Amino acid sequence: MDKIPLAYLSSIKKAVNDLSDNPRPFGCKKLVGSENAYRIRAGIYRIIYTIEDEILTVEIIKIDHRNKVYR
Repeated sequence: MDKIPLAYLSSIKKAVNDLSDNPRPFGCKKLVGSENAYRIRAGIYRIIYTIEDEILTVEIIKIDHRNKVYR
C-alpha cells in the first residue's frame, strides 16, 4: 500500500472495507482457474481476494495496478 498514490488510496480503502458487508459487490468478477478468488476494481487498481463462506472470511491477496496485478 506504500507505493499506491494518495489519490487512489481512499477509494481502495473504501472498497476493501465494503467487502466486510458484501463480499460479492456489483462488478466483482470471479477469476478463471480458481475456486474462490475474485477481483474488484478501484480506479486503475485491482483488488484480488478470496472468500471462505464456511468460516465467513475475506482474504485480500493482492492490490496492484491493473497492468501488473495478474502477473
